[in-house]
Amino acid sequence: MHNVSIGVDLHKHQLTVCFFSGTDAYHSKYATDKDGLNKFKSDVKSFIDKGFHVRVAVESTGNTRYFCNEIAALGVETFIVNTLKFKVVNESVNKTDKRDAKVIAEFLHKDMLPLVKLTSEKSENLRQLISIRKDLVRTRVRLKNKIHGILLSAGIETKAGQLNSQKGLAKILADLGGSDKKVLINRIIKSIEVLTVEIKAVENELIEMTENSRAVEILQSIPGTGLITAATIAGYIDDIQRFSHYNKFSAYCGLVPWVQCSDETKHYGKITKRGPIELRTAIIQMVMGMVRCKDEKNNRLMTAYRNLKKHKGSGKAIVATARKLTKIIWTMLTNDEEYKKDKVNKICDDIHNGLPDQNKGAA
Repeated sequence: MHNVSIGVDLHKHQLTVCFFSGTDAYHSKYATDKDGLNKFKSDVKSFIDKGFHVRVAVESTGNTRYFCNEIAALGVETFIVNTLKFKVVNESVNKTDKRDAKVIAEFLHKDMLPLVKLTSEKSENLRQLISIRKDLVRTRVRLKNKIHGILLSAGIETKAGQLNSQKGLAKILADLGGSDKKVLINRIIKSIEVLTVEIKAVENELIEMTENSRAVEILQSIPGTGLITAATIAGYIDDIQRFSHYNKFSAYCGLVPWVQCSDETKHYGKITKRGPIELRTAIIQMVMGMVRCKDEKNNRLMTAYRNLKKHKGSGKAIVATARKLTKIIWTMLTNDEEYKKDKVNKICDDIHNGLPDQNKGAA
C-alpha cells in the first residue's frame, strides 16, 4: 500500500495543502468554510478510495480543533505539529504557505515531525471560562482605578480597598456632595456592579464544570489553594499522563532554567518561561498561598523557601519553590493522592538530596 502524506498550512480564511507521495507532490488551496472543507475532504477520500494510506499533519493554531474534528469523520490519522520545536518552518528565510505545507508533508512522510497532543474539549472550555473571568476582573480593576483617578483630581485621596465595600463607596459619594464628578463616579459604580454579578456567574459555572474533577479536588487539598487556581492548573495540565516525568511537567510550565553546555562549560540562565503563562502564574500563586498559611511554615518546602529568600530575595525564592512544587503536583496527580505534609516532606528531601525519581509511590 502506498502512503500519501498531507501537509496543511492552516489559516483563518484558507488552508494551503501539499499532497506528497514520496516522489510526487502537488498543491491546492481551500477555503476554511464548510464548502472548502468538504472539497478538501472529497479530495482526501479519493486517495483513500484508490487504496492509499493517508495521513494529515497540521500546525497548531486557533482553529486546529475545528479542522481536526472535520477530518475525523474520514477515519484519517491526523497529527498536530509542535510549532515551537519545528524550526524548519518557523525560521525559514523563504516562508510561503505553499512551502510550509510541503515541508510539513515531507517531514510527516519520514516520521520526523515533532508532535503535540490536542487537549480535551473539556479542558479547552475550562481554559476559556477562566480567561473570560480574568478579562472581567481586569476590566473591574481598571474601572476602580478610574474612580481613584477622578477622586484624586478632586483632591480626595482613597485607599486601595475602599472601593470593595458598599460602605466605602457610600462614604466617597457623601464626600463629593453635589460635585459634577459624583455623576461620573455613579455611572462607573453601576458598571462595576454589573461586572461583579457577571464574575460571580462565571465562578458558579466554574464550580459546576469542576464539580466532578478529581484533579481539582487534589489540587485544592494543597494549603492556600482556591478553586480558581486549582481549576486553572487542572485546565492547562489536561491529563497528567501526558508527562512521563516531573521534569517534563516543570519544563512545560516554563519553570526550568535555560542551560547551555559546550565542552566542559555549563551556563544556567533564567527560567525559560515557555508554556502557558496562565499555568506558570497559577503555580506561583499557589506558592504564595502556601507562604501565607501559618500551619505550613514548618514543612520542608517552606523552610527551603525561607532559607533561599535570605540569600536570593523573595522573587527568586518563589520561582525556585514553584519549580519544586511542580514535582509535588505531578506526583500527587500521578498517584491520585491528596496533600499530606509528611509525603511532601519526603519529596522535598529527595529533591534536596538529588535522588532519582521513583515515579509512582514516591508520594
